[in-house]
Amino acid sequence: MIGRMTNPSWPAFLAAIVLCSAAMRALAAAPVFSDTGPDAAAYGAPDFPVGQRGAQQPQANLVGTYSHYDRLYKYHRVAKPKTRSKLARAPTEIALPYDHRGTSYSIDDYLERNPATGLFIARGHEILFERYRYARTDRDRLVSHSMAKTVTAMLLGIAIAEGAIHSIDEPAEKYVPELAGTEYGETSLRALLHMSSGVAFRENYEDRDADNARLGRALFGEGSSGPARAVAMFDTREAPPGTRFNYAGVETEVLGLVIANAVHMPLAHYLETRIWQPKGAEADAIWSIDATDHEAAYCCISATLRDWGRIALLLAHDGRWNGRQIIPRQWLLDATRVAPGDDYLAPGRATRFYGYGYQVWIFPGERRQFALLGIHGQAIFVDPKAKLVLVHTAVRLKPSNDPQAAELRALWRALVTRYGS
Repeated sequence: MIGRMTNPSWPAFLAAIVLCSAAMRALAAAPVFSDTGPDAAAYGAPDFPVGQRGAQQPQANLVGTYSHYDRLYKYHRVAKPKTRSKLARAPTEIALPYDHRGTSYSIDDYLERNPATGLFIARGHEILFERYRYARTDRDRLVSHSMAKTVTAMLLGIAIAEGAIHSIDEPAEKYVPELAGTEYGETSLRALLHMSSGVAFRENYEDRDADNARLGRALFGEGSSGPARAVAMFDTREAPPGTRFNYAGVETEVLGLVIANAVHMPLAHYLETRIWQPKGAEADAIWSIDATDHEAAYCCISATLRDWGRIALLLAHDGRWNGRQIIPRQWLLDATRVAPGDDYLAPGRATRFYGYGYQVWIFPGERRQFALLGIHGQAIFVDPKAKLVLVHTAVRLKPSNDPQAAELRALWRALVTRYGS
């Protein structure tokens, strides 16, 4: 009779049920991998080739290139610690509807509509969602592009806390003597953090004659004279410091020189010892270096998706992780809000949507939320109140000002609505 406790097969039957249930739970919570994605063939499937070194990549090379920057550029390694910090997993993967332009979609819809290579969502210390597309895996190191700018700013905050840098109201030339007498040398670190030096610099990712392209060639090209000389090429002031926002990667490059000189070590090593190892990263990262072996402070840290998630969660916890204050809390608070008198940096003023802090984008609204953004769809969204984060790596065709960015923000708003209390 089925159900009799005297049946000798009953314990084995119960054990099988328990094992099967555990396996199903593990399967539901585990990362999900896919060999495909929107327009996969156009993105180079199934091989996803790595492109040639250069500022612009054809569509067929975007996936391969953005997960293999180490094949194109020299780098400094950011070594993982002996022990990684543990992240819990939700019992089941979340399923969340969101509205975009009058239509309701699911997260699965989002991944079928948008060329994301990875999507990671977490709250507190718990992973809610982790997906990979275009044959990328949790072992691939995915490039940050300009999300690295925020990392550079966090390192500056640590350097101030350690006394290596005294004040953000000091001029850059105090720490970079090669810039003495130049416009950037005479600009305060505060103005550089806010991208408001007033020095002329035109950032355009589709124009090979734009200033950011010129900077890249001066840094990475053969015969480079080094980053200080590259920065000093831009020496025309258009506005007083601290009065006008103008997004310019060169200003982060100046900050990187300041930090490296002040702490007497490469940026990658400072990141490794002050953030990467203390936060318990699970894999090495790499930071691309220029022709003279200096890190490109404005760009190009490559790390696994979960380690980007750990960076996001560290920021969501206001710099505190596993009982240790890694990034000064007050620095993060100051970095992610617009101070009185800095109205030109406010959301809707600095840009049509975002405001700007210390090398970080600020969401509109009273609730403190901020973002790390990189071209072609790299993004980290952070809500400190709920300890909620979203990490998005992607291969959008447009470098910036892509309408797909609005759909990602719609997904984020739905997440905050549901999990933000």
